Amino acid sequence: MDPLTSLAAASIALVGTHFALSHPLRAPLVRMGGYGGFMAIYNAVAVVCLVWMWFAFGDAPASDLGGSGDIGWIVATVLTSPAIALFLGSLTPRNPSMPMPGAEAAARAGPAGAFRVTRHPMMWGFGLWALSHLLLWWSTRTVIVSLAILVLALVGAKLQDRKKRVQMGEAWVEWEAQTTYWPRLSQLGELGWIGWLAALLTWAVLMWVHIPLGGVPAGIWRWL
Repeated sequence: MDPLTSLAAASIALVGTHFALSHPLRAPLVRMGGYGGFMAIYNAVAVVCLVWMWFAFGDAPASDLGGSGDIGWIVATVLTSPAIALFLGSLTPRNPSMPMPGAEAAARAGPAGAFRVTRHPMMWGFGLWALSHLLLWWSTRTVIVSLAILVLALVGAKLQDRKKRVQMGEAWVEWEAQTTYWPRLSQLGELGWIGWLAALLTWAVLMWVHIPLGGVPAGIWRWL
């Protein structure tokens, strides 16, 4: 199979199986094998799809679209910093989206930090990352993967809202009323200086690691 065709098939498989397992298939699989059995299936399917994508991506052409020039790199560089800040801000026990004890209490406690920006900071972190790579217009393989991540994150966030209303009831309805799906850029300051410092340090390291892993200098390292 052509590498790009294989990559597209793997990406569709990742998105499709994630949505199917997270929504219509979740309840029957949990009933059949318990939560542990369901998570084993969920993780195994995800790993298979990601490994398939990894090898197909490696076999596909590396830079066949020509790129969007310095303007594209500047916009992508700017977008990735809030993407990382939102992702890091989501890694807290006060995230009611996480399937863990205390999620309902976290929702009733009200939003703080990254959740003042959007109730889906992790999803928007991935979404902004995907958008930044689409804007680079660097290669067909990057476009395919970025589109898959973008759909997985932003459509997945909408579907998660619907699922959480059923699972958490009034607690999630209250959470939705205090938060927004779309990011409120005016609230980015709510991440705090510690959050932004951690994000910028992480961003600098990831951009540096991009050189040996991606073979392309990214972020500020592109101009230094």
